[in-house]
Amino acid sequence: MPLWGLRGLSGAASGRLRRGLSTASSRPPWAMIYHAIAARSGPTLRASLKLSEPPCASHILVPDHLIDNRPRPDHPDGDVEPQISGGVSAASGDGLLLLDFMHGRAAAPVLGEHGTAQTRRLMGFDLDRDRTRFVCNPLSGQFFRLPDIDGANKTSAYQVFGILTQSRRPNAPPDRYAVACLSEDHDGEERRFAMRRFLSQTGEWVKLVGLPSPLPLARKMCIDHEAVAFAGRLWWVDVSWGAVSVDPFSDRPDLRFVELPKDSVVEPVEGLRMLGRYRRMGVSEGRLRYAEVSQEEPFVLSSFVLDDNGSCWTLGHRLPVTRLWAHGSDLREEDKPRIGVIDPLNASVMHLTLRNHAFSVNMERQKVLGCCIIDESADTSLQYSSGFLTQCVLPPWLGSSHIPETKPMSKAKPCQTYWFVQTGAGRTETKQCIVWFLKIHLSRVYVVDGPLNYWVVGYS
Repeated sequence: MPLWGLRGLSGAASGRLRRGLSTASSRPPWAMIYHAIAARSGPTLRASLKLSEPPCASHILVPDHLIDNRPRPDHPDGDVEPQISGGVSAASGDGLLLLDFMHGRAAAPVLGEHGTAQTRRLMGFDLDRDRTRFVCNPLSGQFFRLPDIDGANKTSAYQVFGILTQSRRPNAPPDRYAVACLSEDHDGEERRFAMRRFLSQTGEWVKLVGLPSPLPLARKMCIDHEAVAFAGRLWWVDVSWGAVSVDPFSDRPDLRFVELPKDSVVEPVEGLRMLGRYRRMGVSEGRLRYAEVSQEEPFVLSSFVLDDNGSCWTLGHRLPVTRLWAHGSDLREEDKPRIGVIDPLNASVMHLTLRNHAFSVNMERQKVLGCCIIDESADTSLQYSSGFLTQCVLPPWLGSSHIPETKPMSKAKPCQTYWFVQTGAGRTETKQCIVWFLKIHLSRVYVVDGPLNYWVVGYS
Protein backbone atom coordinates (compact mmCIF):
# COMPACT_ATOMS: atom_id res chain seq x y z
CA MET A 1 0.00 0.00 0.00
CA PRO A 2 1.63 3.29 -1.05
CA LEU A 3 1.75 5.95 1.64
CA TRP A 4 0.74 8.58 -0.89
CA GLY A 5 -2.67 6.93 -0.88
CA LEU A 6 -3.44 8.52 2.49
CA ARG A 7 -6.62 10.51 2.19
CA GLY A 8 -7.19 13.91 3.74
CA LEU A 9 -3.48 14.62 4.12
CA SER A 10 -2.98 18.34 3.61
CA GLY A 11 -0.04 19.78 1.70
CA ALA A 12 1.43 21.22 4.89
CA ALA A 13 1.12 17.90 6.68
CA SER A 14 2.51 15.89 3.80
CA GLY A 15 5.51 18.18 3.84
CA ARG A 16 6.36 16.68 7.21
CA LEU A 17 7.26 13.43 5.45
CA ARG A 18 10.77 14.79 5.60
CA ARG A 19 12.50 14.60 8.97
CA GLY A 20 12.97 18.01 10.58
CA LEU A 21 14.64 18.67 13.92
CA SER A 22 12.97 21.10 16.29
CA THR A 23 14.82 24.16 17.52
CA ALA A 24 14.88 25.20 21.16
CA SER A 25 12.41 28.03 20.56
CA SER A 26 9.90 25.68 18.93
CA ARG A 27 10.44 22.64 21.14
CA PRO A 28 7.41 20.32 21.03
CA PRO A 29 5.72 19.51 24.37
CA TRP A 30 6.37 15.81 23.89
CA ALA A 31 8.44 13.42 21.81
CA MET A 32 7.90 10.06 20.18
CA ILE A 33 11.23 8.32 20.78
CA TYR A 34 12.24 5.52 18.45
CA HIS A 35 15.39 4.16 20.08
CA ALA A 36 18.57 4.88 21.98
CA ILE A 37 21.81 4.76 20.00
CA ALA A 38 25.31 4.09 21.30
CA ALA A 39 27.42 6.74 19.58
CA ARG A 40 31.17 7.30 19.45
CA SER A 41 31.37 10.87 20.67
CA GLY A 42 34.72 11.27 22.40
CA PRO A 43 35.02 11.98 26.13
CA THR A 44 31.59 13.59 26.58
CA LEU A 45 29.66 12.54 29.69
CA ARG A 46 26.16 13.43 28.54
CA ALA A 47 23.55 12.02 26.24
CA SER A 48 21.96 14.07 23.47
CA LEU A 49 18.48 14.12 21.99
CA LYS A 50 17.74 14.42 18.29
CA LEU A 51 14.33 15.93 18.81
CA SER A 52 11.60 15.95 16.19
CA GLU A 53 7.95 16.90 16.40
CA PRO A 54 5.53 13.93 16.29
CA PRO A 55 4.67 12.04 14.20
CA CYS A 56 8.40 12.22 13.38
CA ALA A 57 10.49 10.05 15.68
CA SER A 58 13.20 11.32 18.03
CA HIS A 59 16.43 9.55 18.99
CA ILE A 60 18.63 9.42 22.11
CA LEU A 61 22.40 9.32 21.54
CA VAL A 62 24.50 7.91 24.40
CA PRO A 63 28.34 7.88 24.43
CA ASP A 64 29.38 4.27 23.90
CA HIS A 65 32.32 4.47 26.30
CA LEU A 66 29.88 5.04 29.17
CA ILE A 67 27.89 1.93 28.29
CA ASP A 68 30.75 -0.53 27.84
CA ASN A 69 33.86 0.75 29.58
CA ARG A 70 35.96 -2.34 28.93
CA PRO A 71 39.14 -1.80 26.89
CA ARG A 72 38.57 -2.00 23.17
CA PRO A 73 40.47 -4.55 21.07
CA ASP A 74 44.12 -3.56 20.62
CA HIS A 75 43.94 -4.12 16.88
CA PRO A 76 40.95 -2.55 15.09
CA ASP A 77 41.60 -4.94 12.21
CA GLY A 78 41.16 -7.99 14.44
CA ASP A 79 38.36 -10.53 14.28
CA VAL A 80 36.64 -9.38 17.49
CA GLU A 81 34.34 -6.36 17.48
CA PRO A 82 32.36 -4.79 20.35
CA GLN A 83 28.59 -4.84 19.94
CA ILE A 84 26.13 -2.56 21.72
CA SER A 85 22.37 -2.53 21.24
CA GLY A 86 19.77 -0.75 23.29
CA GLY A 87 16.54 1.10 23.52
CA VAL A 88 14.17 3.10 25.68
CA SER A 89 12.52 0.74 28.16
CA ALA A 90 10.05 3.16 29.73
CA ALA A 91 9.21 6.78 30.49
CA SER A 92 8.28 8.24 33.86
CA GLY A 93 5.40 10.41 32.71
CA ASP A 94 7.28 13.65 33.45
CA GLY A 95 10.24 13.31 31.12
CA LEU A 96 12.74 10.90 32.67
CA LEU A 97 13.63 7.88 30.55
CA LEU A 98 14.81 4.41 31.46
CA LEU A 99 17.43 3.22 28.96
CA ASP A 100 18.47 -0.40 28.56
CA PHE A 101 21.63 -1.51 26.74
CA MET A 102 23.10 -4.93 26.03
CA HIS A 103 26.78 -5.14 25.15
CA GLY A 104 29.31 -7.84 24.41
CA ARG A 105 31.80 -9.07 21.84
CA ALA A 106 31.19 -10.55 18.40
CA ALA A 107 33.32 -12.60 16.02
CA ALA A 108 33.37 -10.47 12.87
CA PRO A 109 36.44 -10.85 10.63
CA VAL A 110 37.27 -7.99 8.27
CA LEU A 111 36.44 -8.73 4.63
CA GLY A 112 37.59 -5.46 3.12
CA GLU A 113 38.09 -1.74 3.60
CA HIS A 114 36.47 1.23 1.88
CA GLY A 115 38.40 4.31 2.91
CA THR A 116 38.15 4.47 6.69
CA ALA A 117 35.19 2.07 6.81
CA GLN A 118 35.48 -1.69 7.15
CA THR A 119 33.28 -4.45 5.80
CA ARG A 120 32.93 -7.31 8.27
CA ARG A 121 31.18 -10.66 8.26
CA LEU A 122 29.34 -11.50 11.46
CA MET A 123 30.20 -15.09 12.41
CA GLY A 124 28.76 -15.22 15.92
CA PHE A 125 28.20 -13.28 19.13
CA ASP A 126 27.83 -13.87 22.83
CA LEU A 127 24.22 -14.70 23.68
CA ASP A 128 24.75 -13.98 27.38
CA ARG A 129 25.62 -10.33 26.99
CA ASP A 130 26.05 -7.80 29.77
CA ARG A 131 23.15 -5.48 30.50
CA THR A 132 23.35 -1.89 31.69
CA ARG A 133 20.48 0.42 32.60
CA PHE A 134 20.41 4.20 32.88
CA VAL A 135 18.01 6.87 34.07
CA CYS A 136 18.23 9.75 31.60
CA ASN A 137 17.04 13.33 31.36
CA PRO A 138 16.68 13.63 27.57
CA LEU A 139 16.84 17.44 27.44
CA SER A 140 19.76 18.12 29.77
CA GLY A 141 21.61 14.97 28.72
CA GLN A 142 22.23 13.99 32.34
CA PHE A 143 22.01 10.30 33.06
CA PHE A 144 22.65 7.97 35.98
CA ARG A 145 23.91 4.42 35.63
CA LEU A 146 21.89 2.05 37.80
CA PRO A 147 23.90 -0.43 39.86
CA ASP A 148 23.94 -4.04 38.70
CA ILE A 149 21.17 -6.25 40.06
CA ASP A 150 22.54 -8.64 42.71
CA GLY A 151 26.00 -7.43 41.77
CA ALA A 152 25.74 -9.02 38.32
CA ASN A 153 25.29 -7.31 34.97
CA LYS A 154 24.05 -10.43 33.16
CA THR A 155 20.40 -9.82 33.95
CA SER A 156 18.64 -10.53 30.67
CA ALA A 157 16.02 -12.55 32.54
CA TYR A 158 14.56 -9.35 33.99
CA GLN A 159 12.85 -7.87 30.97
CA VAL A 160 10.12 -5.32 31.69
CA PHE A 161 11.22 -2.47 33.97
CA GLY A 162 9.31 0.72 34.63
CA ILE A 163 10.20 4.08 36.16
CA LEU A 164 7.98 6.19 38.41
CA THR A 165 8.70 9.58 39.99
CA GLN A 166 7.31 11.49 42.97
CA SER A 167 7.40 15.20 43.75
CA ARG A 168 6.47 17.09 46.90
CA ARG A 169 5.08 19.94 44.79
CA PRO A 170 2.63 19.71 41.89
CA ASN A 171 3.94 20.42 38.40
CA ALA A 172 7.53 20.46 39.65
CA PRO A 173 10.65 18.37 39.08
CA PRO A 174 10.63 15.01 40.88
CA ASP A 175 12.26 14.56 44.28
CA ARG A 176 12.72 10.81 43.96
CA TYR A 177 12.15 7.93 41.58
CA ALA A 178 11.72 4.16 41.59
CA VAL A 179 12.73 1.62 38.95
CA ALA A 180 10.97 -1.73 39.27
CA CYS A 181 10.32 -5.05 37.58
CA LEU A 182 7.36 -7.30 38.40
CA SER A 183 7.19 -11.05 37.79
CA GLU A 184 5.21 -14.05 38.95
CA ASP A 185 6.88 -15.96 41.78
CA HIS A 186 6.83 -19.70 41.07
CA ASP A 187 8.72 -20.82 44.18
CA GLY A 188 5.71 -21.55 46.38
CA GLU A 189 2.44 -23.42 45.99
CA GLU A 190 0.29 -20.28 46.26
CA ARG A 191 0.22 -17.85 43.38
CA ARG A 192 2.30 -14.80 44.26
CA PHE A 193 4.38 -12.07 42.66
CA ALA A 194 7.92 -10.83 43.20
CA MET A 195 9.17 -7.31 42.60
CA ARG A 196 12.71 -6.02 42.22
CA ARG A 197 12.98 -2.33 42.83
CA PHE A 198 15.58 0.42 42.97
CA LEU A 199 14.77 3.52 45.01
CA SER A 200 16.76 6.69 44.46
CA GLN A 201 16.67 7.53 48.16
CA THR A 202 18.37 4.22 49.08
CA GLY A 203 20.59 3.59 46.06
CA GLU A 204 20.19 -0.19 46.10
CA TRP A 205 18.18 -2.98 44.52
CA VAL A 206 15.83 -4.89 46.83
CA LYS A 207 13.75 -7.96 46.07
CA LEU A 208 10.25 -8.16 47.57
CA VAL A 209 8.73 -11.63 47.45
CA GLY A 210 5.48 -13.25 48.44
CA LEU A 211 3.25 -10.46 47.12
CA PRO A 212 -0.36 -11.75 46.96
CA SER A 213 -1.63 -12.16 43.42
CA PRO A 214 -4.65 -10.07 42.38
CA LEU A 215 -5.34 -12.19 39.30
CA PRO A 216 -8.86 -13.66 39.21
CA LEU A 217 -7.96 -16.75 37.16
CA ALA A 218 -5.34 -19.47 37.24
CA ARG A 219 -3.92 -18.07 34.02
CA LYS A 220 -0.30 -17.15 33.43
CA MET A 221 0.26 -13.47 32.78
CA CYS A 222 2.46 -12.63 29.79
CA ILE A 223 3.92 -9.14 30.27
CA ASP A 224 4.85 -8.01 26.75
CA HIS A 225 4.30 -4.25 26.91
CA GLU A 226 6.38 -1.48 28.45
CA ALA A 227 5.47 -0.56 32.03
CA VAL A 228 3.20 2.50 32.17
CA ALA A 229 3.50 5.17 34.90
CA PHE A 230 0.08 6.42 35.98
CA ALA A 231 -1.66 7.62 39.17
CA GLY A 232 1.30 6.90 41.45
CA ARG A 233 1.62 3.32 40.24
CA LEU A 234 3.42 1.28 37.61
CA TRP A 235 1.24 -0.81 35.30
CA TRP A 236 2.48 -4.03 33.71
CA VAL A 237 0.35 -5.05 30.75
CA ASP A 238 -0.63 -8.35 29.18
CA VAL A 239 -2.15 -7.15 25.90
CA SER A 240 -4.37 -10.24 25.69
CA TRP A 241 -5.84 -9.95 29.17
CA GLY A 242 -5.23 -6.90 31.39
CA ALA A 243 -2.80 -5.00 33.61
CA VAL A 244 -1.37 -5.43 37.10
CA SER A 245 -0.41 -2.23 38.93
CA VAL A 246 1.53 -1.49 42.11
CA ASP A 247 3.10 1.43 43.96
CA PRO A 248 6.84 0.60 43.80
CA PHE A 249 7.63 3.03 46.64
CA SER A 250 5.42 1.17 49.12
CA ASP A 251 6.90 -1.20 51.70
CA ARG A 252 3.62 -3.12 51.68
CA PRO A 253 2.86 -3.29 47.94
CA ASP A 254 -0.82 -3.68 47.11
CA LEU A 255 -1.19 -5.28 43.69
CA ARG A 256 -4.34 -4.57 41.67
CA PHE A 257 -5.61 -6.06 38.43
CA VAL A 258 -7.67 -4.35 35.71
CA GLU A 259 -9.01 -6.47 32.87
CA LEU A 260 -9.12 -5.14 29.32
CA PRO A 261 -12.49 -4.21 27.79
CA LYS A 262 -14.61 -7.36 27.62
CA ASP A 263 -14.42 -7.88 23.86
CA SER A 264 -10.64 -7.34 23.90
CA VAL A 265 -9.81 -10.27 26.20
CA VAL A 266 -8.56 -13.22 24.15
CA GLU A 267 -7.15 -16.65 24.90
CA PRO A 268 -3.42 -16.80 25.69
CA VAL A 269 -1.13 -17.63 22.77
CA GLU A 270 1.99 -19.75 23.10
CA GLY A 271 5.22 -18.81 21.37
CA LEU A 272 5.95 -15.55 19.57
CA ARG A 273 3.08 -13.14 20.06
CA MET A 274 2.38 -10.42 17.52
CA LEU A 275 -0.69 -9.06 19.28
CA GLY A 276 1.41 -6.30 20.82
CA ARG A 277 1.76 -4.70 17.39
CA TYR A 278 -1.91 -3.80 17.43
CA ARG A 279 -2.58 -2.92 21.09
CA ARG A 280 -1.21 -0.24 23.43
CA MET A 281 -1.92 1.19 26.84
CA GLY A 282 -0.86 4.71 27.77
CA VAL A 283 -1.76 8.02 29.39
CA SER A 284 -3.52 10.89 27.64
CA GLU A 285 -5.03 14.04 29.14
CA GLY A 286 -4.24 12.66 32.61
CA ARG A 287 -6.23 9.42 32.23
CA LEU A 288 -5.29 5.85 31.42
CA ARG A 289 -6.20 4.82 27.87
CA TYR A 290 -6.24 1.56 25.95
CA ALA A 291 -6.16 1.47 22.15
CA GLU A 292 -6.35 -1.34 19.63
CA VAL A 293 -6.67 -1.77 15.88
CA SER A 294 -8.22 -4.90 14.39
CA GLN A 295 -6.03 -7.09 12.20
CA GLU A 296 -8.62 -7.53 9.47
CA GLU A 297 -10.31 -5.02 7.19
CA PRO A 298 -11.66 -2.47 7.71
CA PHE A 299 -8.95 -2.22 10.43
CA VAL A 300 -11.16 -0.69 13.12
CA LEU A 301 -9.25 1.61 15.47
CA SER A 302 -10.78 1.80 18.97
CA SER A 303 -9.84 3.88 22.00
CA PHE A 304 -11.05 3.33 25.59
CA VAL A 305 -10.63 5.31 28.82
CA LEU A 306 -10.48 3.85 32.35
CA ASP A 307 -12.96 5.31 34.83
CA ASP A 308 -11.88 7.11 38.00
CA ASN A 309 -12.48 4.00 40.11
CA GLY A 310 -10.09 2.00 37.96
CA SER A 311 -12.60 -0.77 37.31
CA CYS A 312 -14.40 -0.07 34.02
CA TRP A 313 -13.45 0.96 30.48
CA THR A 314 -15.55 3.34 28.39
CA LEU A 315 -15.32 3.53 24.61
CA GLY A 316 -14.08 6.95 23.55
CA HIS A 317 -13.60 6.69 19.78
CA ARG A 318 -13.97 4.09 17.06
CA LEU A 319 -12.91 4.56 13.45
CA PRO A 320 -12.42 2.23 10.45
CA VAL A 321 -8.89 3.19 9.39
CA THR A 322 -9.39 2.07 5.78
CA ARG A 323 -11.46 5.20 5.24
CA LEU A 324 -8.21 7.15 5.36
CA TRP A 325 -6.36 5.61 2.43
CA ALA A 326 -6.75 3.79 -0.85
CA HIS A 327 -5.18 0.35 -1.18
CA GLY A 328 -5.32 -2.81 -3.24
CA SER A 329 -7.06 -6.03 -2.32
CA ASP A 330 -3.91 -8.06 -1.65
CA LEU A 331 -2.67 -6.90 1.76
CA ARG A 332 0.44 -8.38 3.35
CA GLU A 333 1.23 -8.42 7.07
CA GLU A 334 3.42 -5.32 6.80
CA ASP A 335 0.53 -3.44 5.14
CA LYS A 336 -1.60 -3.64 8.27
CA PRO A 337 -1.65 -0.50 10.46
CA ARG A 338 -0.27 -0.84 13.97
CA ILE A 339 -0.53 1.20 17.15
CA GLY A 340 2.50 3.45 17.59
CA VAL A 341 1.78 5.57 20.67
CA ILE A 342 -1.21 7.23 22.28
CA ASP A 343 -0.97 11.01 22.09
CA PRO A 344 -0.36 12.19 25.69
CA LEU A 345 -1.95 15.62 25.18
CA ASN A 346 -4.93 14.92 22.92
CA ALA A 347 -7.06 11.84 23.55
CA SER A 348 -8.63 12.16 20.10
CA VAL A 349 -5.28 11.65 18.36
CA MET A 350 -3.63 8.29 17.78
CA HIS A 351 -0.21 7.74 16.22
CA LEU A 352 -0.12 4.66 14.00
CA THR A 353 2.70 2.99 12.12
CA LEU A 354 2.67 1.44 8.68
CA ARG A 355 5.82 -0.15 7.36
CA ASN A 356 8.53 2.45 7.95
CA HIS A 357 6.17 5.39 8.47
CA ALA A 358 4.29 6.91 11.37
CA PHE A 359 1.16 8.97 10.90
CA SER A 360 -1.16 10.86 13.21
CA VAL A 361 -4.91 10.34 13.04
CA ASN A 362 -7.55 12.54 14.64
CA MET A 363 -10.26 9.98 15.39
CA GLU A 364 -12.90 12.56 16.20
CA ARG A 365 -12.39 14.47 12.93
CA GLN A 366 -11.58 11.27 10.98
CA LYS A 367 -8.56 12.96 9.45
CA VAL A 368 -4.86 12.22 8.95
CA LEU A 369 -2.88 15.08 10.51
CA GLY A 370 0.63 14.21 9.39
CA CYS A 371 3.01 11.49 8.28
CA CYS A 372 6.74 10.94 8.68
CA ILE A 373 9.46 8.36 8.00
CA ILE A 374 10.42 6.65 11.26
CA ASP A 375 13.94 5.61 10.30
CA GLU A 376 15.34 5.68 6.80
CA SER A 377 17.90 2.98 7.63
CA ALA A 378 15.63 0.44 9.32
CA ASP A 379 12.61 -1.67 8.44
CA THR A 380 10.28 -1.30 11.40
CA SER A 381 7.83 -3.77 9.84
CA LEU A 382 10.12 -6.44 11.32
CA GLN A 383 9.25 -5.32 14.85
CA TYR A 384 7.26 -8.13 16.44
CA SER A 385 6.48 -6.67 19.84
CA SER A 386 4.84 -3.51 21.04
CA GLY A 387 6.70 -0.51 22.31
CA PHE A 388 9.34 0.28 19.70
CA LEU A 389 8.08 3.86 19.97
CA THR A 390 7.94 5.53 23.40
CA GLN A 391 5.77 8.46 24.45
CA CYS A 392 7.85 11.03 26.37
CA VAL A 393 6.33 14.23 27.79
CA LEU A 394 8.73 17.20 27.96
CA PRO A 395 7.65 19.60 30.78
CA PRO A 396 8.95 23.21 30.61
CA TRP A 397 11.26 22.68 33.61
CA LEU A 398 12.81 19.42 32.35
CA GLY A 399 15.83 20.94 30.61
CA SER A 400 16.96 22.81 33.73
CA SER A 401 16.18 20.10 36.29
CA HIS A 402 18.37 17.32 37.64
CA ILE A 403 17.81 13.62 38.15
CA PRO A 404 17.06 13.10 41.88
CA GLU A 405 20.22 12.39 43.80
CA THR A 406 20.86 8.81 44.87
CA LYS A 407 21.90 8.36 48.48
CA PRO A 408 23.28 4.95 49.50
CA MET A 409 21.44 3.17 52.28
CA SER A 410 23.36 2.55 55.49
CA LYS A 411 23.89 -1.11 56.29
CA ALA A 412 23.85 -3.05 59.54
CA LYS A 413 27.27 -3.97 60.85
CA PRO A 414 28.03 -7.72 60.68
CA CYS A 415 27.89 -9.58 64.00
CA GLN A 416 26.35 -6.64 65.84
CA THR A 417 23.35 -7.59 67.99
CA TYR A 418 20.15 -5.66 67.31
CA TRP A 419 16.81 -5.80 69.08
CA PHE A 420 13.68 -5.75 66.94
CA VAL A 421 9.96 -5.64 67.31
CA GLN A 422 8.28 -7.82 64.70
CA THR A 423 4.80 -6.70 63.68
CA GLY A 424 2.27 -8.50 61.56
CA ALA A 425 -0.37 -11.23 61.62
CA GLY A 426 -2.04 -9.60 64.64
CA ARG A 427 0.90 -10.11 67.00
CA THR A 428 3.90 -8.23 68.33
CA GLU A 429 7.09 -10.02 69.33
CA THR A 430 10.49 -8.82 70.50
CA LYS A 431 13.50 -10.65 69.06
CA GLN A 432 17.24 -10.67 69.44
CA CYS A 433 19.24 -11.76 66.39
CA ILE A 434 22.59 -11.48 64.67
CA VAL A 435 22.28 -9.26 61.62
CA TRP A 436 23.91 -10.49 58.42
CA PHE A 437 21.16 -10.12 55.87
CA LEU A 438 19.19 -7.04 56.90
CA LYS A 439 19.47 -3.50 55.59
CA ILE A 440 18.75 -0.55 57.85
CA HIS A 441 17.44 2.86 56.78
CA LEU A 442 16.72 5.23 59.70
CA SER A 443 14.69 3.09 62.11
CA ARG A 444 13.22 0.78 59.50
CA VAL A 445 14.69 -2.60 58.65
CA TYR A 446 13.86 -4.43 55.44
CA VAL A 447 14.15 -8.19 55.06
CA VAL A 448 15.60 -8.64 51.59
CA ASP A 449 13.92 -11.97 50.86
CA GLY A 450 10.91 -12.01 53.13
CA PRO A 451 7.60 -10.23 53.78
CA LEU A 452 8.23 -9.51 57.50
CA ASN A 453 8.71 -6.01 58.88
CA TYR A 454 10.85 -5.12 61.90
CA TRP A 455 11.42 -1.98 63.92
CA VAL A 456 14.73 -1.27 65.65
CA VAL A 457 14.28 -0.59 69.36
CA GLY A 458 17.92 -0.84 70.43
CA TYR A 459 21.22 -2.58 69.94
CA SER A 460 24.21 -3.76 71.92
